[in-house]
Amino acid sequence: MSPDLYTFHSPTLGQLKFDEVVNNLMNFMSEDPANKYKLVVGTDSHTNGVNGGGSGNKKVDFITALVIHKIGHGGKYFWHKEKTGKIKTLRQKIYQETYLSLGLAQTLMEHIQNSLANKRQSYDPKFELEIHVDIGENGQTREMLKEIVGLVRGNGFYPKTKPNSFGASNVADKHT
Repeated sequence: MSPDLYTFHSPTLGQLKFDEVVNNLMNFMSEDPANKYKLVVGTDSHTNGVNGGGSGNKKVDFITALVIHKIGHGGKYFWHKEKTGKIKTLRQKIYQETYLSLGLAQTLMEHIQNSLANKRQSYDPKFELEIHVDIGENGQTREMLKEIVGLVRGNGFYPKTKPNSFGASNVADKHT
């Protein structure tokens, strides 16, 4: 997806364009360049008025959260909402969540690298990027664990699953 199509929301800053979010992240990391940071991308979904695994051909709202965590000192987050056509199965829904997170993470990394290459930032931030997926060893999604983790790793990112996937399971879920 083109970054121009992303509209994000921040609990403290309101509505932001993607470039504004990236600038905010870079500025946040520049305030304490010696510190380590964790960038987290996670997506959760909500089927129109229906909770649970089977979405049964219903329209789905997807919330993708982007979290910056200053290790040991808190952080902040931004979120983006996207509606899709009909999703028929839990498997399709989990894959769509994962693809949305991967797409945002890839776009984010490109913009951060471009910002650093264009010398718009005078430092080299220390951060890791994780993809948080809303699956775990328990429940209906356990059968998909290896394939989703493999998909994330295959795209060059570090996956986190339940109970450690707060980006999807807590932050994004808060806005579904």
